[in-house]
Amino acid sequence: MAVNTIIWDLGGVLVDWNPNYVFHETYFDSPEKRAYFFEHICTHDWNEQQDGGRSIVEATQELVARFPEWESSIRDYYGRWTDMLNGPVHGTVGLFRELIDKGKYKHYALTNWQADLFNIALVRYDFLHWFDGRVVSGVEKTRKPFPEFYQRLLDRYNVDPANAVFIDDNARNVKAAEELGIKSLHFRSPEQLRAELQQLGLI
Repeated sequence: MAVNTIIWDLGGVLVDWNPNYVFHETYFDSPEKRAYFFEHICTHDWNEQQDGGRSIVEATQELVARFPEWESSIRDYYGRWTDMLNGPVHGTVGLFRELIDKGKYKHYALTNWQADLFNIALVRYDFLHWFDGRVVSGVEKTRKPFPEFYQRLLDRYNVDPANAVFIDDNARNVKAAEELGIKSLHFRSPEQLRAELQQLGLI
């Protein structure tokens, strides 16, 4: 495999983003309330609707109308969103820099991220400007794991799937990329990623 392109997920790989930094173990009165909040109110699927282009204002107001007794916590989800950003995943960012310095690969970001919130990250983190191109779900109005989202990057930047490697911390997204013929790595830690890239002969 002659790899000339590396496609990166961002959240959980290069950026440490996690709702638990706001909704920590002592935020709610009980673990049961915390579990209910994530399972039935501000769910992963709900957040992904905003990643796919829905307004965070519309999404918040709709939930507050449905669950008024949870209003404060619902508003905290996007009202305190910047507190969910814990900075770069330094080990991965260092690896990214190392790969760039080799000068052998094109690097692209393929991320599920609400468009306005992504602009905040662009202001905060210089390494997000190191890519040769970025494809952001909130801008494109589609997202991983839908094939058309991956295809948009491949078409826009003339990437041959047979010459690309995709990195993501979500096994669902990895599987979808592999179904398009893209060699994919399931990210679990910077150390594990380095070892797998070494096995592929990329570093």
